[in-house]
Amino acid sequence: MTEARAPSTVDTLDTPCLLLDETRMMRNIERLNALMAGHGVRLRPHLKTPKSIEVARRLMSTAQGPAAVSTLQEAEQFAAAGVTDLLYAVGVSPAKLDRVLALRQRGADLTVVVDSVEAALAVARKAREAGAPIPALIEIDCDGHRAGVQPGDTAQLLAIARALHEAACLRGVMTHAGESYGCDSVEAIADMAEQERLAAVGCAEAIRAAGLPCPVVSVGSTPTAHFARSLEGVTEVRAGVYVFFDLVMAGLGVCAVDDIAATVLTTVIGHQRDKGWILVDAGWMAMSRDRGTARQPVDQLYGLVCDAGGTVYPDLLLAETNQEQGIIKVREGSGAALPDLPLGAKLRIVPNHACATCAQHDSYEVVRPGSPEVVAHWERFRGW
Repeated sequence: MTEARAPSTVDTLDTPCLLLDETRMMRNIERLNALMAGHGVRLRPHLKTPKSIEVARRLMSTAQGPAAVSTLQEAEQFAAAGVTDLLYAVGVSPAKLDRVLALRQRGADLTVVVDSVEAALAVARKAREAGAPIPALIEIDCDGHRAGVQPGDTAQLLAIARALHEAACLRGVMTHAGESYGCDSVEAIADMAEQERLAAVGCAEAIRAAGLPCPVVSVGSTPTAHFARSLEGVTEVRAGVYVFFDLVMAGLGVCAVDDIAATVLTTVIGHQRDKGWILVDAGWMAMSRDRGTARQPVDQLYGLVCDAGGTVYPDLLLAETNQEQGIIKVREGSGAALPDLPLGAKLRIVPNHACATCAQHDSYEVVRPGSPEVVAHWERFRGW
């Protein structure tokens, strides 16, 4: 663990900065671990949210993984820290295959993702040139959310599978139910989880029926991982934002606001009392521009406001953001009172989207409930 550097309490930290409640984080990790154990399925945590070696060590079941990443920068950083079982869970472009090979040659069992014959042939060609396979999963589009082979397009699926298999690169299938983020109930999330499962398992069965191997059937999103009724036929589940959770997940009913582990610490820098504004030093550069809750029944604008200890002020929101300043207001129509916060007061902002907000920062100041002490300082990384 990287020890905390001075300053050592929340009150003395420079702002804006990123706080991480270690107790909440560990509770979130243990919750999903228990769910997956109940299903008898391996969890492959997605490290794109934390981008931190220290957090990854607490997420993974072993020091070597398994884990998923969304950039080759992440793969390189985690591989250098000894994480060898990695899935690069974004469609790979031919130009990136040299970096993939370099990682594999250094001992990382890095798997890539393809969803077209063209991409499969590029992987197969690079593998033959290197004299070593590059394992690949075929991405399945289970919900029309983004990339992937349509589950009913067996001809396309098998053409990709054969192109990979001929170079000993076929490892299986994967899918991601991104549309689960738009579900309007827990029951709808559970339905989406089943749709996700059936798409992946059905494609795996079609590949096997053609006499080809399909050892890996990988599914996952944070909502579907938590509410899947069955994972029969699935070999692994991927999820990422569950490690910290956020207001989008709370709005979906996947977690409570009290489960959200990452917040932005900010300082009151001014007032416009006639307008009902409190000005803080956390703008969109600290929070991101993500407005994921705008599509939900309760719009949290740019985030909920808490006191320095993490207790939420009722109906107090970061309502507007400029680059380096934020404007805090009472939720319109709520009737709540604007708190009397002096210049220099510290506040915490609960983010809409943990991945986007954390991406604005270079490190975590680690805290625990009920104490202002900063118990550790954990670096995180950015880039592609």
